[in-house]
Amino acid sequence: MKKKQRIMLIRIVATALLIGAMLLLPLEGWGKLLFYLAVYLLIGYDILWKAIRGIINRRPFDENFLMAVASLGAFALAIYSGSGDYMEAVAVMLFYQVGEFFQSYAVGKSRKNISELMDIRPDYANIESEGDIVQVDPDEVAVGQTIVVRPGEKVPIDGIVVEGHTSLNTAALTGESLPREVSEGDEIVSGSINMTGLIKIRTTKEFGESTVSKILELMEESSTHKSKSEDFIARFARIYTPVVCLAAVVLALVPPLFRMLLLEAAPMWSTWIYRALTFLVISCPCALVISIPLSFFAGIGGASRKGILIKGANMVETLSKVKHVVFDKTGTLTLCVFEVNAIHDHNDCDNNDSDDRARLIELAAMVESASSHPISKSLQQAYGKPIDHTRVSDIQELSGHGVMAMVDGHRVAVGNEKLMSKQGIPSCHCHTPGTIIHIAIDDHYAGHIVMGDVEKPHARKAIEQLKQVGVCRTAMLTGDTQAVAERVASNLGIDEVYAQLLPADKVERIEYLLDKKQAGEMLAFVGDGINDAPVLSRADLGIAMGSMGSDAAIEAADVVLMDDDPTKIALAIRQARRCMRIVWQNIILTLTVKFACLLLGALGIANMWLAIFADVGIMIIAVLNAMRALHIAKE
Repeated sequence: MKKKQRIMLIRIVATALLIGAMLLLPLEGWGKLLFYLAVYLLIGYDILWKAIRGIINRRPFDENFLMAVASLGAFALAIYSGSGDYMEAVAVMLFYQVGEFFQSYAVGKSRKNISELMDIRPDYANIESEGDIVQVDPDEVAVGQTIVVRPGEKVPIDGIVVEGHTSLNTAALTGESLPREVSEGDEIVSGSINMTGLIKIRTTKEFGESTVSKILELMEESSTHKSKSEDFIARFARIYTPVVCLAAVVLALVPPLFRMLLLEAAPMWSTWIYRALTFLVISCPCALVISIPLSFFAGIGGASRKGILIKGANMVETLSKVKHVVFDKTGTLTLCVFEVNAIHDHNDCDNNDSDDRARLIELAAMVESASSHPISKSLQQAYGKPIDHTRVSDIQELSGHGVMAMVDGHRVAVGNEKLMSKQGIPSCHCHTPGTIIHIAIDDHYAGHIVMGDVEKPHARKAIEQLKQVGVCRTAMLTGDTQAVAERVASNLGIDEVYAQLLPADKVERIEYLLDKKQAGEMLAFVGDGINDAPVLSRADLGIAMGSMGSDAAIEAADVVLMDDDPTKIALAIRQARRCMRIVWQNIILTLTVKFACLLLGALGIANMWLAIFADVGIMIIAVLNAMRALHIAKE
């Protein structure tokens, strides 16, 4: 518990004890008034000061002003009537502070849970210096430098394991409880916790660009993006508070003046002022102002526990309305693990035993050596030898087509059928299913390599779960061939397929799909590559694969899945819808009780104790309800 909360708790307990003592002490008159005033100031001095500052800053109409006016008015009424009943004035402030303490504790607990889950910022990085391990600031570690991570320490920067074997706890990143085994050659992301063995990592990014920094930036930015519901509540409170203050003034003045001037009866000032003060306490909008942002904050925090990062409350609202989900194929529905299934030379497109196949693999690996595309990495792995970069020059990558380069003085083109057509080179049609990599040497067709991409184990389950949560249409956009795309879509149960698309074509296709959806429905695009960034930005909601996804895709997306598991999409939609249900439950409950009690207060049926329930009691109920969003929705 924070110091501020401890002090508030002490004030609440002390006030309760002093009120109990007062009931036993035989004080009357001014002594009783001074005692209650002292107790009142003990519990309410901060509220009074906030109300005064609001008036000075020309923003008087808030809950502090309402509580100050209502409680001080109750004191004035007790003095005016001579009843000596100051308990209500102190009780208004006491119970309000109890509600504030409860709200503060709930928000603090929510923040603490999230901060513990996201407590992945490393304090230091270990580097070797003259045989010793020295701790340095992660910002001081350069790209390509080797760092040491001992058991129990956090991985500070993204990199590749160059020595050692260990198990990693990635729960804070992905929500996955099972440890991940890594050894030499494996990529590793910052924020993981080393569990067993000492490892050495060659960094591939600066600390500011590493996964841990990106996640922390996303979580910090998420609190700045308000939803339409939050904006509505803020606008509502700005109008509502002055209106109820004016209504309270009318309630205090008009009926007595009406009785006195028109009915020639006793004005009953104390009765109507008491009703007006009760009206003010009931009208306090703090339950709405507090519980709605807390609901979104808790919902985002609950999602982060499962490795789903949502960039703001506005994205929660959009995510809850998703009815159409469009996927990229490679790296999103497939593992980005390509295998060479066949190699055919120019003499026989169905011949897999050609003596030239080693030459084709060698040329393809060399030309693709500068590319970061998964197929390029798989070709280099299939080649199985170190790339001699001195043999390769003039590398030119053509987006959506392939790569061209000079190898040993020969012009080599490696890419899809579009690249061959663009170069005016007749290509051989292959009947083997898979991704076809055509190769031409000095403008003469040399053959092709058939690559097969492995589907993610849970991809089919992800599509099924999306349909279970009410997604009415799924589609896939890919630059791959129509045959490969249709095979993957058929295996996974995807409704629509659009193949052989360039990056610009994907944007056009998304525009087409956006036009087809009905009003109020949202379309989400799921991708992971650099070429997916424009599509992620254009869709109503962009979802990026955070583990294998590019920085550009993560930056453009609205939701990031840290473990690349497509089943988390349905989970995110369920969580968003649950969060929105909680938000609307709080709005409806609060406004219903408020307006009912306001009517009762104006008619004199509700007293100050009911007013306290309508304010503090409803606030506590709304806060408790909001905290449910911190727990991820069950499948």
